[in-house]
Amino acid sequence: MRSRLETTTLHISDTQAQDKEITYSKLSGFLKLTKFRLGSLVVFSAVITYITVAETVHLAQVLVLAFGGFLVTSAANGFNQIIEKDLDKLMNRTKLRPMPLEILSVNEALIFCTAAGIGGTVLLGVYTNYLCGILGFVSIILYALVYTPLKRVTPFSVFVGAFPGALPTLIGGVAATNGFGEITFFTFLLFIIQFVWQFPHFWALAWFNNDDYAKAGFHLLPSKGGKDDFSKFQILVYSVFLLCVSILPFVFQFVGLISTLACVLCGLALLLQAYNFYRLPTDEQAKKLFFVALVYLPVVQVALMTKL
Repeated sequence: MRSRLETTTLHISDTQAQDKEITYSKLSGFLKLTKFRLGSLVVFSAVITYITVAETVHLAQVLVLAFGGFLVTSAANGFNQIIEKDLDKLMNRTKLRPMPLEILSVNEALIFCTAAGIGGTVLLGVYTNYLCGILGFVSIILYALVYTPLKRVTPFSVFVGAFPGALPTLIGGVAATNGFGEITFFTFLLFIIQFVWQFPHFWALAWFNNDDYAKAGFHLLPSKGGKDDFSKFQILVYSVFLLCVSILPFVFQFVGLISTLACVLCGLALLLQAYNFYRLPTDEQAKKLFFVALVYLPVVQVALMTKL
């Protein structure tokens, strides 16, 4: 009798735990659909660019930019996961996302992403300027409907994906202008830096995840041969290119020597790790390069914001 009672109690406890897990997973599923950490980095890029470019910083605009930008990014990330839900089941890094686990249905995810996309676009368009809203909408289309399907077709997809990846800087810079909005030359330079940064950053990620990506048929290294000499050479070349473009704000007299020195030091640190990876192209070296690149962007953006 005692054994049966213990078994029943355990069964009830397991059932309650499962119910709690289902409730938790449902609520967290939407948050995971947004890729919150990635979305936060996107929002940071938009806000820091706004502060860098704006003559006067308005808190209300910053809040709208942050929330609207997060909604737009969430929509793009969510649509990507809906489209790739069956492919995500094949990869270790994505198989625990809410769509492969069926924590969220396709309809639930579609409603959420559509509402986020419309809400974010309207917020940016109405409370900053129309060009911000247009750029936000374009970023969703490029990421979800162009970059996502191209990942299984050509390594060129990374180049295409770099545009929506760098658009937060344009959105932040445009939000800092009045009226319909305009893309200033300084904003364009900040866009170029973030655009180029994505190549060593993302290719490092693609290198140590190459086998996993291959399960879904993704071509994300610059060479269709995957982990070959051409891929590691391209990572090194774009690291050099990043160092060069990071000093353009100084060349065109938007920032001073101290900000430029910070950019150069960060660029040299990234280039050194890229060279180490080129000499010894292991997954471990690729992970180090990925980490250095991850630190690089916010430090450089803050340095350029100070304009010292």
